[in-house]
Amino acid sequence: MIAQVTQQPVAASLIAILFAAAITDNILLTRFLGMCSFLSVSRQMKSALGLGLAVVFVTTATTAINSVLYRQVLIPLEKAYGVPADTMILILFIVVIAAFVQLMEMFIERVSLGLYFSLGIFLPLITVNCAILGSSLFMVTRQLDLLGSLIFGLGNGLGWWLAIMLMAGIRTRLRNARIPPALDGAGITLIIAGIMALAFMGYSGMIQVQ
Repeated sequence: MIAQVTQQPVAASLIAILFAAAITDNILLTRFLGMCSFLSVSRQMKSALGLGLAVVFVTTATTAINSVLYRQVLIPLEKAYGVPADTMILILFIVVIAAFVQLMEMFIERVSLGLYFSLGIFLPLITVNCAILGSSLFMVTRQLDLLGSLIFGLGNGLGWWLAIMLMAGIRTRLRNARIPPALDGAGITLIIAGIMALAFMGYSGMIQVQ
């Protein structure tokens, strides 16, 4: 059954962007970005929850900030001085992401020391999480405005969080299951991720923007 969106065009477009980024075009399950931390941290629910929420915050904030910087800094530089935006975009985006991850790391260390140690090396590695960088790069290719970029980043972060939480729940239940030795570990995890991706893509076309 197709849900018809009858709100104003702007609201409908934002709903479609959020739904697509989180579900049908999930950045982890359809583009397989951020798989390293997804496979490693999804062993425990608490760690998955903490890292997932951190990814939501960083992805939402950095996608919006990078949208502003791209239009207000890189594009004017290209027009005024001929500096190609493509040569600076990765450097600028990574610097913004690294700054936010540093703030997040300090915040988690002060608020929950147990969560900080459970996340371990994967917390600072959010800086090079390709899902977060990919969100900003896809924002540029889709030519989204600031509000659209904010919603797009939020959708990507929520989609990544939802995927890792589902995987953590499934892997928790699998601890008492009899799994063939050849599939135990990464093998069964990748199979489950593939099935989850099929399930998410099954929602394609549920929202039609009029």
